[in-house]
Amino acid sequence: MHDKFLAMTPPMGWNSWNTFTWNINEALICSAADALVETGLKEKGYTYVVIDDCWSLRQRDENGRLVPDPEKFPHGMKFVADYVHAKGLKFGMYSCCGTHTCAGYPGSFEHEFLDAETFASWGVDYLKYDNCYKPQRVDGEILYKRMSLALRNCGRDIVLSACNWGHENVHTWIRSAGAQLFRSTGDIQDNWESVKRLFLSQLDKTAYAGPFCHNDIDMLVVGMHGASNNEWIGAIGPCTDLEYRTHFALWAVMGSPLMIGCDVRNMTPATLETLGNENLIRINQDIECRGPYVIRLGNNPEAQIALVKPLSDGTLAICLANLGDTRAELSLQFWDLGVSYAQGVGLEFYNVFTKENEGAFRERYVKVLEPHDCAVCIAKVTRF
Repeated sequence: MHDKFLAMTPPMGWNSWNTFTWNINEALICSAADALVETGLKEKGYTYVVIDDCWSLRQRDENGRLVPDPEKFPHGMKFVADYVHAKGLKFGMYSCCGTHTCAGYPGSFEHEFLDAETFASWGVDYLKYDNCYKPQRVDGEILYKRMSLALRNCGRDIVLSACNWGHENVHTWIRSAGAQLFRSTGDIQDNWESVKRLFLSQLDKTAYAGPFCHNDIDMLVVGMHGASNNEWIGAIGPCTDLEYRTHFALWAVMGSPLMIGCDVRNMTPATLETLGNENLIRINQDIECRGPYVIRLGNNPEAQIALVKPLSDGTLAICLANLGDTRAELSLQFWDLGVSYAQGVGLEFYNVFTKENEGAFRERYVKVLEPHDCAVCIAKVTRF
């Protein structure tokens, strides 16, 4: 690998799956790249354009190589990659460690080095690598190590996004396997219960986040508003704009990659405001990539949670989240953050949503939050 900074911080971009699933084509991918530039999201850091499953023919060619579906991608994948690169963006694709992808297309099992060379020849910068149809008696850890090794020797820098859904205690071995991302959850849906469930499932894994290997809680559903070709993704939902904002804040503070899943060509102002929040992006992209520590709050510790993320400049990113279904007062005691009242130390709070200073506090910080809402601040140490 030539880029020593490859995926030092969580990758940001757009993925085709959540909204379009199998209904993808060359024009869609190119227009999504256009939209990232035209909306200003590229300048905010969203640089990857990733094609998910269903892009290839059902069979490899006579040389064993993957073949893009000529009806969906009539000019081939190098054309699409070149188009994306011309926009100043990076190009991502999808494969699977099993014999077939989740939608039944050819997987990379026993073709890893050939596929890595193929992806490199097309100009791929990012590979989402799924976990379907893996032979039952084959160790998944070996398969992810194999693709990592293949990518590191293909002649091009390609991010490996290991999507094994949190199986096989992936968080304990994936960094040493060489991947830059690891999926630690099942698939997300466009509803609050799914967002909440995935978030809570990761609270015991925050310490595994770090530079060059990021805990992927799955792609964002922000701004989808129920628009998915897959009925399962849109079941029960969709989220409200407030829930989307909380979803984005939780993913940002947790250090998850920020991969947009909505139709970026048709975003509401509220969606663009949430996805483009520069303060939350700054928190997510902090160079130290530290996972937050978790503080349970109040009389309902399962639903009232604080995330506290140390940032590289000495400040703290603090997210108070009301996951419950009733209005609640959340009180964060500074003792739990290491702040010493006896030594005249307190915290000054800057609200990342209102972009206003809220003042300095000595012993605690209190917020009354509506159901499914959150408050996120950047707090700096101050002396009284």
